[in-house]
Amino acid sequence: MKSIKGIILLSLFFAGVANISADPAPVTGVWRTFNDAGTKEESSVEIYEKDGKIYGKILSLIEPNDKDGKPSRCTECDGPEKDKPILGLVIIKGLAADGDKWSGGRILDPNDGTWYKCSLKATEGGKKLEVRGYIGFSLIGRSQFWQKK
Repeated sequence: MKSIKGIILLSLFFAGVANISADPAPVTGVWRTFNDAGTKEESSVEIYEKDGKIYGKILSLIEPNDKDGKPSRCTECDGPEKDKPILGLVIIKGLAADGDKWSGGRILDPNDGTWYKCSLKATEGGKKLEVRGYIGFSLIGRSQFWQKK
């Protein structure tokens, strides 16, 4: 009888541990983006939640015009983003809570029109955002660190 009680208690314990999941820190708000070296500010992106998923759109650009003085467009993009103005473009789509981060969605690099898998993780008490873009596995990719505005 003791062994059955022990098994039941142990089962309940592991079931409880399995249901404990770390909710990711909030990532919504306006973030300042930087080049890959982290030395030059490039834009501001608003990250927002819609239907339980995370999205992000470009609010402002440090250099909003192309070399001809016209508003920058996503000329390298395919699909619905093709030739759309970069200002206002939704570049982060469909991320969901995944442990201590947001993932399962994608991010667009408007400079070359490439979509990457994406994860977001708030750090430093929500003052910085690790933005990881990758193809295939998260280990093969690159991260940028954005700052809360």
